[in-house]
Amino acid sequence: MRKLLKGLGILLGIVIIIVFGGLGYLRFTLPDVGEAPDLKIEVTQERVERGRYLANSVTVCMDCHSKRDWSQWAGPMVPGTDGGGGEPFDRKMGFPGDFYSRNITPYGLKDWTDGEIYRAITAGVSKDGEPLFPVMPYHYYGQLDQEDIYSIIAYVRTLPSVKNDVPEHDPDFPFSLIMRTIPHKGVPTPKPDPSDSVAYGGYLVKAAGCVECHSKFDEKQQLIAGTEFGGGRQFPMPGGILTTPNITPDATGLGYWSREKFIQAFKQYQDSAYQSPKLAMTDYNTLMPWVMYSNMTESDLSSIYQYLRTVKPISNEVIRFAPHKSVATN
Repeated sequence: MRKLLKGLGILLGIVIIIVFGGLGYLRFTLPDVGEAPDLKIEVTQERVERGRYLANSVTVCMDCHSKRDWSQWAGPMVPGTDGGGGEPFDRKMGFPGDFYSRNITPYGLKDWTDGEIYRAITAGVSKDGEPLFPVMPYHYYGQLDQEDIYSIIAYVRTLPSVKNDVPEHDPDFPFSLIMRTIPHKGVPTPKPDPSDSVAYGGYLVKAAGCVECHSKFDEKQQLIAGTEFGGGRQFPMPGGILTTPNITPDATGLGYWSREKFIQAFKQYQDSAYQSPKLAMTDYNTLMPWVMYSNMTESDLSSIYQYLRTVKPISNEVIRFAPHKSVATN
């Protein structure tokens, strides 16, 4: 019996060493994406204008890093909050913890180097070496043309300073450890020539992070392979469950959509006759930043359409909004 207990004690000790050693590895050695590059980006007018277009119309950085007015359809940005951060991505929305978009105006980034901003955008690691929650699709940003990232940084450096102190993230366990394994160093790729509409459309789709919302994700917030662009990601909203639509060329997605219909779906929000309906928090609304995406050029929207026609068709007809029973019966 004494030998048995001694053996069990040794086994328990080994298990404890392995468990705590593994936890220590995750906590103190990850993420491992290298030091921030030594960068000093020249803020030129050309870069600022390209960055303005990307950050407001394609990568829509300003959408997440500003306050949104949820009393209107698609939650347009609240004027005067540009880049001030504080928009929640929390447990109420089905995320594994409470997360808040960072302040990216000079008030929030005054102590950041250009290299630290570049590493955050392309690798998902903050100034202090901590992982960023991957609701920001930094895995895709890390594959963009380096000059486009430089342009975004040049643009945010010109934003008016917004004094807004954002709460710290509060991730749930074990996601607090899992998220340390997610960042990785970006590998920039040259921007395709816009004349190649399919290739350039794929680049824009990557920049816009379309696959992040229009695919299914598991409980670890990882994209389920084989569901890309087929829709089905769910977000709890105050009034019900929002499910993202299928944007593959299947009949249950964009199969019957013409290029003109696709472009008009975005451009209608630029029409001077368009008036956003006033909504209650429990009404059907969408996270899709239609108003910001509507500012894309018709040429870029056309390229996105052309690219989406080439992705694998997935049969997946979704119910875009299912009201909570308590709301539906009122």
